[in-house]
Amino acid sequence: MAGQGLSTDEVQGIREALAAGRKPKVVFTAAAGQMAGQLGQVVELTDPEVSEEFVVVRFGRDELPFSPADVAIAPKGAGRKPAESKPEPPVEAESAPEPEFVLDTPPVPAPREEPKVEQQALAKPAKRAVKAVKPKSPAGLTVTLAYAEGEWTVAAQQGVKALAKPYVVKPAEALRMVALVDVPGVQEAVEQILAAERAEAEQQAEKLRAELAEIEARLAELREAH
Repeated sequence: MAGQGLSTDEVQGIREALAAGRKPKVVFTAAAGQMAGQLGQVVELTDPEVSEEFVVVRFGRDELPFSPADVAIAPKGAGRKPAESKPEPPVEAESAPEPEFVLDTPPVPAPREEPKVEQQALAKPAKRAVKAVKPKSPAGLTVTLAYAEGEWTVAAQQGVKALAKPYVVKPAEALRMVALVDVPGVQEAVEQILAAERAEAEQQAEKLRAELAEIEARLAELREAH
């Protein structure tokens, strides 16, 4: 029968056994319900102030917490299977052969032995499959010409490695790069962008010239005032 749970001294003894590297066996009491009478091993004692179920017991493949009232120290020898004795086969008494009465029995000729032909299989050397090693191809190279916010930039990348971070190039250099790409529409798009930038630059130049002319006229008036 299962005991009435673990006493304070037994809990201390289990704690010392765990510190020494042993896992004491326990038996589940009636307080454990359907598991009563089953054996388990204590693998850990947690903090009793956190939870009253601080006795962690390994039961099969599971490790579950129980209170000291749910388990008791297993009796010595519990869980061991008695050695099964194998029954010895009965000894049959050997019966003496009965005498045989032979009356004019002709001798039986010995069977004729036929020559045996041994066949030796010719061992063929196993052919080892030679797998062709495919040379590893280098990672792809990507060169990108981009236009954004009035600037042309070029970047280069091989696989996931950046060979050159985006750096600014002149519009004339960008136009020469695009001229190498024989793709309809690409060069026309670049020329349109350059034409729009040229027109905007000319407008800014005219505006600056007009402002400069006004400033020079104002400066001339100030000089004449002296």
